[in-house]
Amino acid sequence: MGISLASKSRLASIEGRVPTVTTLCSHSSLQIFHGARAEGLPSLGLTVGPPQRFYEAFPLARPDRFLSVPRVKDLPTVVDRLRSEGSVLIPHGSFVEYLGPEAFAELDVPVFGNRAVLGWESDRRKEREWLESAGVPMPTRYENEEEVDGPVIVKYYGAKGGKGFFLAKNREALKDFHPTGPYVIQRYVLGTRYYMHFFYSPLSDRGYRVGHGSLELLGMDRRDEANIDELYKLGAQEELLKAGIRPTFVVTGNVPVILRESLLPRAFDVAARIIERSIELFGGMVGPFCVEGIMTEDLEFKVFEISTRIVAGTNLFISGSPYSDLIAPGLSTGRRIAQEINRARHEGRLAEILS
Repeated sequence: MGISLASKSRLASIEGRVPTVTTLCSHSSLQIFHGARAEGLPSLGLTVGPPQRFYEAFPLARPDRFLSVPRVKDLPTVVDRLRSEGSVLIPHGSFVEYLGPEAFAELDVPVFGNRAVLGWESDRRKEREWLESAGVPMPTRYENEEEVDGPVIVKYYGAKGGKGFFLAKNREALKDFHPTGPYVIQRYVLGTRYYMHFFYSPLSDRGYRVGHGSLELLGMDRRDEANIDELYKLGAQEELLKAGIRPTFVVTGNVPVILRESLLPRAFDVAARIIERSIELFGGMVGPFCVEGIMTEDLEFKVFEISTRIVAGTNLFISGSPYSDLIAPGLSTGRRIAQEINRARHEGRLAEILS
């Protein structure tokens, strides 16, 4: 039996009814709503102000209904409405970032996955404690600037969509960094970045077994180029700063990618370690998560962070990826979420996947 995540009071709002897949209209909402529709679940789109017109252009991914609020921060004021709709909230990067991980965790509405994970993901030091204690290889972290002995990347806490990063090729260059919030300093590792989209099901008793459930690889993307471009960025940033231009690393798109098949065992081993340690630390993860790392020229995989929810790179694979097609045709991460909700509903196990 799995760990019970959801309280009885939260489950009461969906007891005896079909759950309504609900998320903020942003980030990866199109595939989330599309997945709900494909699996026969109703959907509700949360918007700031009137719904965006572009949803009319995608009839298979348009939510069944919309609920508008003046600001994302006002969502706690419509909790009663969400509960009356039978909502199950699907977290994604924009949803969590705009509302804030603390406020999101406090919403008295069923959430797909374990909301306890947000506190571990949003605090980069806690995230590193989790990953290192799982035996996951990571770039060196420096406690202060005096320890820096080479190129580094400085990161603010939380999901920033590519913002909140600063590159420095040495300790001297760090003088140009003026922090505006909590941050960490990591060694800058040269290599190719890979974003691996996994899904953990505590309900499944088939496939790649981890804990009492199963681990699936649904896709992979890349948002950067290989070594030569990483080296280029280290030198380019200095010249850009001289010109009054500060690089932001804002993500504007994603590129699909597959990994050398011989490296897949390593990828699954890292993801499995993360899941097993999460069960020990805070009751485990449920559903999608993304292992974000760098493959060096020595074929060593260094994990620089984890996203514990659906990531925008999965939007590449609404019709399926080269990996998810080997599980089931046309399987997106959004559809996989809806499948897990449906299975839990039919088996009376919603408390194991909702919190």
